[in-house]
Amino acid sequence: MPRTESFWNELHAFIQQHNQFGLLLIIALIIAAILWRWHPQDRKPVTATLLFFITALCGLMLSGALTALEIKSFARGLHEISFFAAGMAAIRLFGLFLFRLILPLCRISLLRILEDLAEFAGYGAWLMMYLHKAGLDLSSILTTSAVMTAVLAFAMQDTLGNILGGLTLQLDSSTKIGDWIKVDDVNGRVTDIRWRYTAIETRNWETVIIPNSLLMKGKFSVLGRRSDQPQQWRRWIYFDVGYEHFPGLVIDIAQNAVHNGNIANVADTPAANCLLMDFNPSASRYALRYWVCDIEADDVTDSEVRSRIYAALLRAGIHLPYPQYHIHLTNKDDQYEQNQRLRRIKERMEALQQVELFNTLHDNELAEIAERLVYTPFAQGDILMRQGEIANWLFIIISGVADVFLELPNGGRRQIDTIHGGCFLGEMGLMTGDPRSATVIALSGVLAYRLDKDSFQKTLDKRPELAVEISKLLASRRFAIDNLQQQLDSEAIAQLMAQQQNTFLEQIRSFFGLNS
Repeated sequence: MPRTESFWNELHAFIQQHNQFGLLLIIALIIAAILWRWHPQDRKPVTATLLFFITALCGLMLSGALTALEIKSFARGLHEISFFAAGMAAIRLFGLFLFRLILPLCRISLLRILEDLAEFAGYGAWLMMYLHKAGLDLSSILTTSAVMTAVLAFAMQDTLGNILGGLTLQLDSSTKIGDWIKVDDVNGRVTDIRWRYTAIETRNWETVIIPNSLLMKGKFSVLGRRSDQPQQWRRWIYFDVGYEHFPGLVIDIAQNAVHNGNIANVADTPAANCLLMDFNPSASRYALRYWVCDIEADDVTDSEVRSRIYAALLRAGIHLPYPQYHIHLTNKDDQYEQNQRLRRIKERMEALQQVELFNTLHDNELAEIAERLVYTPFAQGDILMRQGEIANWLFIIISGVADVFLELPNGGRRQIDTIHGGCFLGEMGLMTGDPRSATVIALSGVLAYRLDKDSFQKTLDKRPELAVEISKLLASRRFAIDNLQQQLDSEAIAQLMAQQQNTFLEQIRSFFGLNS
């Protein structure tokens, strides 16, 4: 009976001596409950830390019971281990509460690696306090630790490199959580930067762990980041089109397919643009560049853009070419060649019929001229003709837009007109040899036919009387340009028209060497 009473007395004295741990347990339960309720993503580490703390307290209680049972050597060891573990658990739990809940509520955002370093510093301070409480001389420990630190630093240089690398990455903001980065063949979003590694989640639902020292030593790309710009990433869509299609037309079709397509996840600014990239053995190589807003959906958006381009090309009658080494076998006999020739002549005759200058020509004469036309395409920005130059040919514009400029004496330019498909340019140069009166620059891709003086010479040689009709037309056009109708009466107008026609007629006959 006295032995039992002694046991309870010693156990009670032990509890009185360690009653502060009861208060710590209550505080720990309150902190854990708050974190569990308001920070659910940290429930797992909170639960593990709380269980570790409760286990340490149970160890303290058990050490008290063993002391009362006079198993003092084992009880002392269990007490020291449990006491130290309880302090470690308390530091961890308080760190979670401070860095995960309190500081974010105060709008203070700290790097996760700083949280880890702060906790490590707390663990180190607790260890030094514990050792001091145990009666160890800290000065001798610090002296010995200097040598140990040098040895550990050499042995753990890779680990230390990762720690310093992680700290540097977060402090200089070279990359941060949420960034999309590319490291060698790994492309994904940064989800965590810890003291040893950086975690990257890929589109394949893989989490790639990259040591921080590797990011510090090597090169990596941060996707979609540009100063003072929203996050968006330029994408390239490549496609081939046969050489029979004019590049300006293909570029316009591809760009309009994206601009007018209302495609989700495609940025409005910068606008998508199409480029002629290369000339392959069997087709022209094009690339459409656009900017994707959500980097994670790049493949899906690429597919949508390709579908729009493909559909737009098909609507325009442009089919994507066969593979490069596909062999086309065509029996090009005389009938085939004749059909091809007739088709070309028909297309060119239709273009000639749009030119008022040739309205008096018969079909056979138009066919002869059509055979001599030269297909002449221009890209955007090309100069079709330059003011003051001598060029004895005429352009028949099939499609496209071009601006007409007047070159000023001071070196500047003044726009005087904009022309579209279905018109002609340079009739004075063809018929009289006069210098160009203006500069014409392609505003878009322009498709045209060119008629040279030598090609028209044969027609005039056969029908010299055409010079009279053409001179009338030239005089009428020049008279309209001069805009004299508002100032002269009908009789004066007729006289000036006759004089202008005679002048042009003499110029045409002289230029082409026709007999009067």
